[in-house]
Amino acid sequence: MRLIIADDHALFRQSLAGLLAARGHEVIAEAANGREAVAQVGRLRPDVVLMDLSMPEVDGLTATRLISADFPGVKVVILTASDDDQNLFEAIRSGAQGYLLKNLDADAFFAQLDGVARGEPAITPALARRLMRELSSPRKESAHDPDALTARELEVLQCLVSGVTSNRNLAERLGVSENTIKFHVRNILDKLHLSNRAQVVAFALKNRLIDAGH
Repeated sequence: MRLIIADDHALFRQSLAGLLAARGHEVIAEAANGREAVAQVGRLRPDVVLMDLSMPEVDGLTATRLISADFPGVKVVILTASDDDQNLFEAIRSGAQGYLLKNLDADAFFAQLDGVARGEPAITPALARRLMRELSSPRKESAHDPDALTARELEVLQCLVSGVTSNRNLAERLGVSENTIKFHVRNILDKLHLSNRAQVVAFALKNRLIDAGH
């Protein structure tokens, strides 16, 4: 299995790389932040990315969303110290193939990694139970919630308000792929509970989310 390790702690990355190599896996690159991880995935197309959540520049959740949108064949497994339910739920919604805690022992970790190679999700039974409770509970629909938008989604919103509305032009303006733009626009629509881009622009202007003269 060809892997990329994305973690801002060099000693952890190097230790994990050695452990993976000893088990016959090939670590083809390391990344210190999400931006580097996305770039390396585009260049090297690994089988799996082991992704930390808390990293500088671009965090693990954002990097996971970008990789899932642009490189759906690459599996992202979150490897984190965070046992927070919201991080778990958001990681799976973002396209992660699994969510593993760093306190997992080596044998359990490699058993999960072997499952990923077979197309199985990498998640321990305890986390799986928490995830199933979340997925089976009635979803509480909140009203329009602009605070839920990420910094990148706000950038897309700014472009929409300024008249840049096509996927191609948005992609050129922000330096990303059209698939990534589609992903961000869909997230904006879902989070604001709106149906189209015109409604998004009207909502943004009415609620002064974006400076129209910017």
